[in-house]
Amino acid sequence: MKKIILLSLIFLALVTDSCKKSLDVASSRVVSETNFWNTLEDARAGIMGVYGLTRAALADNNGHWIYGDVRMGNFESPIRQDLKAIIRNDLNASYPVVNQLSNWRRFYAIVNAANTFLERIKEVKAKDARYTGNNMQVDIAQVRFLRAYAYFYMVRIWGDVPLILSSRDGSFENKGRTDQNAVLSYVQQEMEATALDLPYYYSNSDLQQPGLYYNQPSTRWSGQLVTKLAAYAILGQVAAWQGKYVDVIRYTKIVLTDFAKGGIGYTTSTTTLTAPNGLFYKSANSSNYNQIFALSSIFDNQDGAFAGNIESLTLAAPAVNKSVPDIYVPKDSILSIFKETYDARFNIDTLGVTHSDAYSGTVRGYFTNFLGRYPIFAKIKVIQGGDASDGTFRLFSSSILLTRLEEVTLLRAEAYAVLGETQLAINDLNAVRINRYNVDQVGLQNQAGDYTPYSAAKHGPIIEAIFKERQKEFMGEGYHWYDRIRYEKIKQNNPVFMALINSGGIYWPISRDILAQNPLLTQNSYWK
Repeated sequence: MKKIILLSLIFLALVTDSCKKSLDVASSRVVSETNFWNTLEDARAGIMGVYGLTRAALADNNGHWIYGDVRMGNFESPIRQDLKAIIRNDLNASYPVVNQLSNWRRFYAIVNAANTFLERIKEVKAKDARYTGNNMQVDIAQVRFLRAYAYFYMVRIWGDVPLILSSRDGSFENKGRTDQNAVLSYVQQEMEATALDLPYYYSNSDLQQPGLYYNQPSTRWSGQLVTKLAAYAILGQVAAWQGKYVDVIRYTKIVLTDFAKGGIGYTTSTTTLTAPNGLFYKSANSSNYNQIFALSSIFDNQDGAFAGNIESLTLAAPAVNKSVPDIYVPKDSILSIFKETYDARFNIDTLGVTHSDAYSGTVRGYFTNFLGRYPIFAKIKVIQGGDASDGTFRLFSSSILLTRLEEVTLLRAEAYAVLGETQLAINDLNAVRINRYNVDQVGLQNQAGDYTPYSAAKHGPIIEAIFKERQKEFMGEGYHWYDRIRYEKIKQNNPVFMALINSGGIYWPISRDILAQNPLLTQNSYWK
């Protein structure tokens, strides 16, 4: 294991140094590639390096949550002026975090690592008989998918981005931005192609990946690697972003028909959703297949961190030894979002008593300290090895969860609603709702009719009910900003937000550092 880690570090040094040549000024390599791409261990180090760069890109400066949850979202910041600027969409503000999040270099590190892997991996096949054709095929499919995913992520942040599909041996020319529609077309085609070669499982006698994957058991890989179902789940997101709702139904149907083949299920208990060792936790020796695709920090492998996770933004006293959270959801917002009786994620009765505290009671909901100055969002709280009892040492190891079955189901519900298949949309919406609304979970006295399925009279138009459910179910998971954009495009009844969409204000500005290095790039018009 230590050898693999060392090789991965060497690979990252190679690709990130060569990446500077395309995005920075010229530089020389810090280590020669002569002794790389020779063995099975080099192949594993290479592919793990691409995964590592993907997680680093999303975790850097807590970008995944700042892009997806903080910007014009449900959260407020008590003291951090940089986050206040992002919340109000002032993305030209002169703060280091804002400038760093405007820089796409870390995503092109993924692209360059993937390009290098794809160009060199056949050398390992030629030199090491242990590296089989099947192993190479599955590895190539994963790396192609991760490269496509990096482009999908960038398009949602910056719009048009340069499409680079070759490492050019580390010597790059400047390249202008590629139209986002062309990039998304590439992403969708690439993900579809890779899905055909990906297995449902790793190291679990799958026909497309027989035997032990890199000599590790299936528990090591569950939720950590791209699978066939993960590819189709993300394809659903890609299609929805483009408004291709027929494609959304096609992709999500595969996941919702075949999820048992991947050992996946719904998170039926809200307590499991929010437990320190629940949905967002992954150990080295246990499976968590309900994480259809996640980028994990495994504490057993010394992979916890003080930053690069939602907990470092949201947790504070009494959950951990920190006086004020960086972000919180105000009380009036909580009460306006979680209105329904018996919602296990947050429930407050007429006497002001909460029945779904994140740390106590029959069910563990999303918040604690609701009556304090700052309600603490504690839905995700993987402290150290999944033990939330000691918050004095703030070392967090939660997974960056990129899709799960509830998300796929509500995405299909959205597609059905847009296409006028109302009853099918209702069925999918209720499939998620039934696991979050019942008195047994909230710990109240059982009464007839405690769970009420969707009805237009009570919950409003179906499309609004679906997005409201997404707002609640995926709070803190990095979806809200992208959900809001899709919702506004569907409804077309918010002139202010539609003006933001049409003017390109939904994208981030490109970092001034990047623009200075490449004269072929132009700033997003809204931010000039």
